[in-house]
Amino acid sequence: MYLGIDLGTSEVKLLLLDGNGNVVGTSGAALTLSTPQPLWSEQNPADWWRATGEAVSRLRTAHPNAFAAVRGIGLSGQMHGAVLLGARDEVLRPAILWNDGRSHAECAELEAAAPRLHDIAGNLAMPGFTAPKLLWVRRHEPEVFAQVRSVLLPKDWLRLQLCGDKVSDPSDAAGTLWLDVARRDWSDELLAACGLMREQMPRLVESNQPSGVLKPELAKAWGLGPEVVIAGGAGDNAASAIGIGAVAPGDGFISLGTSGVLFIVNDRYRPNPASAVHAFCHALPQRWHQMSVMLSAASCLRWFCQLVGADEATLLAELSANDSAVISAPIFLPYLAGERTPHNDPFAPGVFHGLKAHTTRADCTYAVLEGVAFGLADGLDALRAAGTEVRRLSLVGGGSRSQFWAQLIADALDIDIALHSGGEAGGALGAARLGWLAVGGSAETACTRPPVTALFSPDAGRHARLTTRLALFRDLYRRLRGA
Repeated sequence: MYLGIDLGTSEVKLLLLDGNGNVVGTSGAALTLSTPQPLWSEQNPADWWRATGEAVSRLRTAHPNAFAAVRGIGLSGQMHGAVLLGARDEVLRPAILWNDGRSHAECAELEAAAPRLHDIAGNLAMPGFTAPKLLWVRRHEPEVFAQVRSVLLPKDWLRLQLCGDKVSDPSDAAGTLWLDVARRDWSDELLAACGLMREQMPRLVESNQPSGVLKPELAKAWGLGPEVVIAGGAGDNAASAIGIGAVAPGDGFISLGTSGVLFIVNDRYRPNPASAVHAFCHALPQRWHQMSVMLSAASCLRWFCQLVGADEATLLAELSANDSAVISAPIFLPYLAGERTPHNDPFAPGVFHGLKAHTTRADCTYAVLEGVAFGLADGLDALRAAGTEVRRLSLVGGGSRSQFWAQLIADALDIDIALHSGGEAGGALGAARLGWLAVGGSAETACTRPPVTALFSPDAGRHARLTTRLALFRDLYRRLRGA
């Protein structure tokens, strides 16, 4: 048995996988965000550990015998977060998360201090990345910065609790702006630009390699045997790729979770920062990937549910009965936390445009789903500008539960969209597979593509109507930028 632990933004998810690649069970525990000031997004790492314990307890209760047979654990997690530790490994301040936009001024500082940043790290300096966050702490919280002895990414802080070792992997480390992405190693040059040293970084291992062994006291408390191996693990999107079997060059998927990600596997390092496209290491050796990222995706629908006091199922049921929404719906800009690809704009606002007296709740629900689809279309265009072509993408993450949304994305992007069994498991399944690989499993066996449960092909007529609305969507952002 293999256990996947996925530290998301809104939930810690666990998945139990057997030796035949079958999902035995899942569990989860909710997390909340703290936004103490505009553009800020933080979490307390202690809450991650509490939620992990709750999810473990639920999974053990539901599947006691299977859980007791766990031999390998894989980790996946939200990327870019800054967990700052002092001399005794104490957490010095709340973790600054991937969707935090406070360090926009420090991005320009980093670009000036590290002229070779784009060549080495393969990415523009954006507020979401880890390096500008440390520059912000150095400027605004110098007493905290002076105490920093280690910087860990969120999943790697969980690893520290599990095995006592400070380790990361290239796929997650690539999102810090301190990694030489081609060499898959820390860059002393980029670290120095932030006033940091290699000694403050975790050791690196590949995602599918062992990184440590579960602490004996934890193994006993969880009812596990000795020598439970913990894999290097991966950033959430690379782990989702492993879960969906996207391991060969040209494979790709859309992750429709809190953020929206379009991910394409490459056989070499192919940076193109001018389009705000990310070039990162993949979760297997000698693999890289390109990625476009929108900061708010399925989280837009959750926000709208809270706004109108209804659950997703109710809103989507109203929508399926209202086929005319595409004609009467307002335009929605999904930039509730600013935006990365293609705008690199932490100040981009969320907007409903074109509300009328007869606008219904269903019209607005449709607009939210459409706005996210249009954000993904912008990301696909950025990837195409970087030389990537795709004809079919898998859809994973919580948003993949809606077939209406899947068809809308197919129509907006004009490509085939495939759903897979277990696709909503995302990073947790990939993490479990990495745990399997770390104890001797083969990629050919562990990283197969799950069966296709539904295929959505674009409709030419709907694509034509959406193309007109996409032009309005883009024009609206251009007019509002900087307003």
